[in-house]
Amino acid sequence: MNRQLILEDGTIFIGEGFGADSEAIGEVVFNTSMTGYQEILSDPSYCGQFVTMTYPLIGNYGVNRDDFESISPAVKAFIVRESADFASNWRNESTLDELLRIKGIPGIAGVDTRKLTRLIRKSGSMKGILCSVEEDPALMIERLNASALRTDQVEQVSTKTAYASPGRGFRVVLMDFGMKHGILRELNKRNCDVIVVPHNTSSEEIRRLQPDGIMLSNGPGDPKDVPEAIQTVQELLGEIPLFGICLGHQLFALACGADSFKMKFGHRGGNHPVQDVLTKKVALTSQNHGYAVDEASLDDTDLEVTHIAINDGTIEGLKHKKYPAFTVQYHPEASPGPEDSNYLFDDFLTLMNEEKRKEIQHA
Repeated sequence: MNRQLILEDGTIFIGEGFGADSEAIGEVVFNTSMTGYQEILSDPSYCGQFVTMTYPLIGNYGVNRDDFESISPAVKAFIVRESADFASNWRNESTLDELLRIKGIPGIAGVDTRKLTRLIRKSGSMKGILCSVEEDPALMIERLNASALRTDQVEQVSTKTAYASPGRGFRVVLMDFGMKHGILRELNKRNCDVIVVPHNTSSEEIRRLQPDGIMLSNGPGDPKDVPEAIQTVQELLGEIPLFGICLGHQLFALACGADSFKMKFGHRGGNHPVQDVLTKKVALTSQNHGYAVDEASLDDTDLEVTHIAINDGTIEGLKHKKYPAFTVQYHPEASPGPEDSNYLFDDFLTLMNEEKRKEIQHA
């Protein structure tokens, strides 16, 4: 069963189909992680995207029940150089092909992923269509160019109703913009009483939950497509300690008067070096984003840069100069990737504890 991947610039890749037998249109991006394909496939931040894995052999350790980052993966398609037919690992419970079939995700193997990655790096992320080789490429390109990618990704992946993950510690309202389960796991490890709420939850609804802190989760797409969340952050800023990750970082910046921009091909992988501006220490981080905060737009805000990307100098961390709030562009919960920045969850608890002490002192 051969398939073809056709890009909007007319480039065509022929390969062997695996996974679901279906057609798809989406934004083609690449991820440089060597492992962690199960977590990548189930990361809601990839909603609407074709993920190209730069590591050549994918699927060799199979799929297990424990490493999912969401129940319903939102990836549109999966592109690999070689898909392993046989999975060899003691935790393996099914193959990559079986997972993609069950979740309705089409895949293509045998593609020159090095060429595809170089093309994306040169021309930027672009639309693509994955279809049968029997389809007329000219008609597919015409259809592709006439199509528009959806801009409601956050609405697609966010929870529709609030739910609790109980604990005996600080109460944290976790705004779900496409939350990876790794974030919830880290808060649960610290005994937080977590209430996960939809992306469009109002500030008044959040106040009624009486949280000690607010977590802004990761998520897909352009932060400017979620104006209601920006307004909510603006209304709560300064009242309740806040920690944002990835899309949450961008929404926080926009709420504080900064701007964001679409990157040429984004940061996606588990090997991105980030430097702490204060200590000069460098951590390897897990990242997945196609937008970033514009540094020039910070001049008239109360935001301070805390972390920068070593590779391209883009902003990777912010904190508010007056209020108890900080954010990072990368993923301290990893899943997959290095856990160098896991301490940031402890910093969040420290921040909530300090604010709680201030309340007691002023009572």
